[in-house]
Amino acid sequence: MDARTAYRRRWGGLAVLIICLLVIVADNTILNVALRTLSDPELGVGAGQSELAWAINSYTLVFAGLLFTFGVLGDRWGRRRMITAGLVVFGAASALSAYSQNPEQLIAARAVMGFGAAMVMPQTLSIITNIFPAEERGRAIGLWSGSVGLAMAIGPSAGGLLLEHFWWGSIFLVNVPFVLLGLALMFFLIPETRDEDPGRPDVLGVLLSIPGLVLLIYGIITAGERSSLADLDVWGALLGGLAVITLFLIHEARTPEPSLDVRFFKNPRFSVAIATIMLMFFSMSGLIFFLSFYWQSVREFSPFIAGLLVLPAAVGQMLLAPLSPALVRRFGPRAVAAVGIGTVCASFAFFSFLKVDTPVWLILIFFFTQAAAMAVVLTPSTDAIVSAVPPGKAGAASATQNTVRQVATAMGVAVLGAIISFRYRADITPTLEGFAESDEGAAAHLSGSGLHTAGESIEATLAVARGLGEQGAVLVAPAKEAFLAGLHTASLVSLCCGVVGVIVVLVWMPRDTVAHRAAAEPREQSPDLDEHN
Repeated sequence: MDARTAYRRRWGGLAVLIICLLVIVADNTILNVALRTLSDPELGVGAGQSELAWAINSYTLVFAGLLFTFGVLGDRWGRRRMITAGLVVFGAASALSAYSQNPEQLIAARAVMGFGAAMVMPQTLSIITNIFPAEERGRAIGLWSGSVGLAMAIGPSAGGLLLEHFWWGSIFLVNVPFVLLGLALMFFLIPETRDEDPGRPDVLGVLLSIPGLVLLIYGIITAGERSSLADLDVWGALLGGLAVITLFLIHEARTPEPSLDVRFFKNPRFSVAIATIMLMFFSMSGLIFFLSFYWQSVREFSPFIAGLLVLPAAVGQMLLAPLSPALVRRFGPRAVAAVGIGTVCASFAFFSFLKVDTPVWLILIFFFTQAAAMAVVLTPSTDAIVSAVPPGKAGAASATQNTVRQVATAMGVAVLGAIISFRYRADITPTLEGFAESDEGAAAHLSGSGLHTAGESIEATLAVARGLGEQGAVLVAPAKEAFLAGLHTASLVSLCCGVVGVIVVLVWMPRDTVAHRAAAEPREQSPDLDEHN
């Protein structure tokens, strides 16, 4: 496909990239509404609490650990080629996940899905960077960012709908037709792009990035799952991951042809954008994940209704993401980012007062506002990152952004999850102990390790309550209150992170877009594109 054809088809190509992105991002959230079903031996695969956690985390671990690697390889080998191979792997693994016979097979298939997703994700943004001229790139990235919010809402909504009408495997099998559609359109609408002067491959840098990221994310996930840093494999993985990543950064600073040019971080727009994305995704991801338990466990909505209640957040992102470039041009990136993060902080403050009977409409308003504000921050931050590097390195820049986002998401779920778990156990344990002492039937369920298991989470406590029948009903209200206490504490931690984000933006982010345009414009002006403008 020549440059003129690629230019004419650029918006159709963006639609194909959004389809690919929707499938991958939606799979990050679609499993959340199926956790209760998968834990049922008759309806699901009989997965325990730890196995459910790893059904989610195996995808995240492989996905985040390989994002940077495949971003660099896509720059070198061809981005369309890489995204095509990734879709094939992702689609095949989705089918395997759907027909898993036990938790171990599901965990393994989900890991392969993460492998395919890592091949696809960084290419979507780097292709956008290469096929859109500078004056249109902000709008294209805005649509790309909005599709992320749409996918986050489609996951729970579609998952809940499928679970009401089909067996649990349908939440994975639904990926296959979209993968086939993306593959069919890929060769007509997406041009092949690569770094025409890649230089010598940075083999050592790539090899160092994989174990560094995998060890770090494993440590974060496992610490959150166990609510403890005391175990050898947890702190060993964290220290080992940090050590390897440090070696990676030292190597990248010294090698003449690095995969990740650390000099990019000298650009304040690049480094502030990375820091902003990390802080925002850390603070938001954990809360969004655990608010799904609020809808289903505290408010007792069905998975389908819980999924629908995420839609206002998607609408907020879709409406504001395409508009954010215009807001940046009008008011400047510093003002827009600061107001956006400040608005997100207001939503964290609201969630710190959430109650069992808080009006649903009020929660949805804050959901909408939070997602809209996040879109305003994310779009210019993403544009700043990919515009700060040469076009041949777009995959590495995109992968850096996506890696930071995935690591921050894993950290948010793990750290905020640990906070909720600590607070929940502290509040519910006295209730469980008192109940066991006063009721002989309950004592059998709560003796020995049973007490520890029942205090792990609200779902574990409610499972004990259901097992005890009518006499277990007295545990329901304390379990909900204990969960909300943990959610309030986590919201305050997120609020503190948001305040740090505001400070970072106000102190270090450039006030206007002049420097950004100056850096971006020379990269995009080619004779083939100019004559169409």
